[in-house]
Amino acid sequence: MKISQKFAGLSLFSRLAGAAVFFSIMVVPLAQMEGGQSQAQKAARIKIDRDRTIGEIDPKIYGNFIEHLGRCIYGGIYDPASPLADEDGFRKDVIEATRRLNVTILRWPGGNFVSGYHWEDGIGPKESRPKRIDLAWGAIEPNLVGTDEYIRFCRKAGAEPYICINLGTGTWNEARYWVEYCNRESGTHYADLRRKNGADKPYQVTYWALGNEMDGSWQMGHRSAEDYGKFALEAAKMMKWVDPKIKLVACGSSHFGADWIGWNRTVLSYLKDYADYIALHTYLGDWTKDYYTFMARTTDVDARIKVTESLIRETMLKSRRKEPIYIAFDEWNVWYRAGVKEALEETYNLEDALVVALFLNTFVRNAHIVKIANMAQLVNVIAPIRADGNGMWLQTIYHPLYLFANHCAGKSLDVFVESETYDAGDYKSVPYLDVSAAYNAEKKELVLNVVNRHKDKEIEAEIISQEGQFSGKAVIEEVNGPDIKAENSLAEQKVKISTREMPVSGSRFRYRFPAHSFTMVKAKLN
Repeated sequence: MKISQKFAGLSLFSRLAGAAVFFSIMVVPLAQMEGGQSQAQKAARIKIDRDRTIGEIDPKIYGNFIEHLGRCIYGGIYDPASPLADEDGFRKDVIEATRRLNVTILRWPGGNFVSGYHWEDGIGPKESRPKRIDLAWGAIEPNLVGTDEYIRFCRKAGAEPYICINLGTGTWNEARYWVEYCNRESGTHYADLRRKNGADKPYQVTYWALGNEMDGSWQMGHRSAEDYGKFALEAAKMMKWVDPKIKLVACGSSHFGADWIGWNRTVLSYLKDYADYIALHTYLGDWTKDYYTFMARTTDVDARIKVTESLIRETMLKSRRKEPIYIAFDEWNVWYRAGVKEALEETYNLEDALVVALFLNTFVRNAHIVKIANMAQLVNVIAPIRADGNGMWLQTIYHPLYLFANHCAGKSLDVFVESETYDAGDYKSVPYLDVSAAYNAEKKELVLNVVNRHKDKEIEAEIISQEGQFSGKAVIEEVNGPDIKAENSLAEQKVKISTREMPVSGSRFRYRFPAHSFTMVKAKLN
């Protein structure tokens, strides 16, 4: 995550954005007069066909990320001096909030930090662990939280571990020994060392990332695409020789640079027979101080996914493997205010929460190819959870992620949407209603996720089932607040979830989606 480059160049996708929207969700604008006003105040339409599926929604798209950065780990998840800490020094209130958030997979230890991290510094007796200079964030790393503590936190929080290895200053041997430490039963040096450190049973860590943002000049050990591809290939081979069951994530391009496509194509060409995923990273912000431009920026994310999917398909034609390669969007969030001086402690408002919902809609609409996603980060640092000595509270962005992670499961549906549109800068014909949908066949439940981007106007929509009948009472969960700049704090939750019910029957019903809102509609569809 480099501040200056993360926040630049997103409009490079403006010419792709319109096409990308059509790939993932069909949008037909209503006829408009000059000034952007519709000729008739007719309702928008959302047409659902539960047989038109995109792919299975992988629960791992509701993952998160913790890095040794600011107060994310020390003072966030781990604070043994706090009266709220458990016997292992982990904050009980943070664990509870993480479990409620249903974090499925938790990436660690970085981030930029990992490119200078040597994992053996973080094992064994804590009093013997060395303190190191962290060149990534200009801090001193005490190494009080290492592999064993991280796994312990994952178990407490109910999250699957996902370890990112050091391919910056690290070596191939470090990578394979880390897998051995975590996953071998016994009878080898590092497996027995884990047992000596208190873990008799192997951790069975399945997911491993082959470095972090190696395309970035800010990264320790930065390499060209070819140099990274060659280096990561040897690490991948050794790691899978230690444990053939692991899944590996190749380091895709971390920003919208001039040749991000070339980077991803080259990396895939080297790692096609070993990598199971390629990583993408995107941070969005209101850099132009224009609400509607901010609300349109996730169309760039959709375009980037589509292009990367095409590169994967091209690569697969040249590979001997039969298993697919997927996308791991393992760093994403809103981030543009707080820098290193503020320890990246971003305070979020309602419009940020809407963009988080737009991100999640994008992942659901691309469920066939995006199989892992990790919001960055979990606590304090650009995070949905804030914790300090006074307590813990939930930021605005917690709420849409909570709703998706706990309710949006099953098959992603290919939704037809007819909505008024708007133009904002380089973004053209952006629909006010952004929609994704899931159908859970076991529960016979439709989950409809709708962001109304309009700042001032509610939008009435007719929800139409092409096959099957609605019945019973629909549950409406809405994330909203008094205005788009509303923030939460320990003292007050201005942005929160409100819940209501409404009877539905037959093949269609209408609903008015409030201005600047995210709404989840759950309804029986038989």
